[in-house]
Amino acid sequence: MFKQNLFSRQQKTLNILYCFITRGSRILFPTAMAIALLGAVSCTSKVEIESPTVARAGSKSTENIASSSGYQKITVVENLEHPWGLDWLPDGTMLITERPGRLRIVRDGNLDPTPVAGVPQVLDLNQGGLMDVSVHPRFAENRWIYLTYSHGDRSANRTRIARARLENDTLIELEVIFEVSQTKTGGQHFGSRIMWLPDGTLLATIGDGGNPPLELNGEFIRQQAQNRNSHFGKAIRLNDDGSIPSDNPFANSTDAEPAIWSYGHRNIQGIALDPTKNRIWATEHGSRGGDELNLIERGENYGWPVVTHSREYSGGLISPEKSRPGLIDPKVVWTPSIAPSGLAFYNGLRFPQWQGNLFAGGLVSQDIRRIELDEAGNAIAQHSIPVGQRVRDVRQGPDGLLYVLTDRLNGQLIRLEPVGG
Repeated sequence: MFKQNLFSRQQKTLNILYCFITRGSRILFPTAMAIALLGAVSCTSKVEIESPTVARAGSKSTENIASSSGYQKITVVENLEHPWGLDWLPDGTMLITERPGRLRIVRDGNLDPTPVAGVPQVLDLNQGGLMDVSVHPRFAENRWIYLTYSHGDRSANRTRIARARLENDTLIELEVIFEVSQTKTGGQHFGSRIMWLPDGTLLATIGDGGNPPLELNGEFIRQQAQNRNSHFGKAIRLNDDGSIPSDNPFANSTDAEPAIWSYGHRNIQGIALDPTKNRIWATEHGSRGGDELNLIERGENYGWPVVTHSREYSGGLISPEKSRPGLIDPKVVWTPSIAPSGLAFYNGLRFPQWQGNLFAGGLVSQDIRRIELDEAGNAIAQHSIPVGQRVRDVRQGPDGLLYVLTDRLNGQLIRLEPVGG
């Protein structure tokens, strides 16, 4: 396992003090506490984009992010409590998770007032709760749906993946098919998105466990992202029953968890497949700045926290390195953070001008970033679709339109349509 002391004693003390004071706060604490601790640090500067393919480091967002046009926003459903993920059944019925632990049904644009029965008990704590939902590609045959959620209590919890059959708006035959190998404390960095690959296996994302001062085995828990014997900070690949595919990159390794697909991630909350080129895209949260768009490949190391464009919330360095041979560089870096959550690759017919673009939701930026790609998979331009609320998820629907979930107590399901219908 990679171990490296990246902090001076003074910096570590600042981090611990900072996190202790701000734990549980719902205020915009990065600005307030960074000013209090460092006296000269501001979180109110203009958004900048650092990107190896879009702009030179330090260029202003106003020079690199244009506004998208040609769409209209339609509010489909309101009064969702912190909705997190969505997917569709073959008949067009939509399933939406609410983080406190409810699975909701939307039929013909109407929210069923009665939640789905049989949902497992979840730990509703800070970032944790009921998270993603995904319908099996062969649902019409087997009726399986998949849920990710946090399980346990404040002092010992982990991300789980369960599947169950959906019958008459009730989950039956619920079984846990995966859980993170170690427990952690607190309510940070669970991940956790699900995406199906063309071969019928699924990818799921697991967060690194949390920020300093959270520790595991005597070091900051985020170091587990570099430990291949841990699920923290990984993308994992499973068969639909939770077993390990024999062709996983570390399936036969003696020094790695066999479920691992890629590692060195902080907290992936957006993942999408480009079916035309069989490319896997993911967005993950940085710390203070350093959010990333990555092209995910089997067995690769994406560097966190050994290399990063992020800084500590208190302002200090996490690592002096932003790149290193053998580690995969991001395609786009957002500094300061947009807090990316939800990702869609668009290949529908309703917006032909958007085909081949990625759509990344932003919690802090309260918009959707439409990202244009070239043939090699490099990001060549970005455009903003303002939403005005925290964007938790973005998906392309079976009708070729884009659907957006907003993360708040009275969350919304919004549909993006071409102007004129």
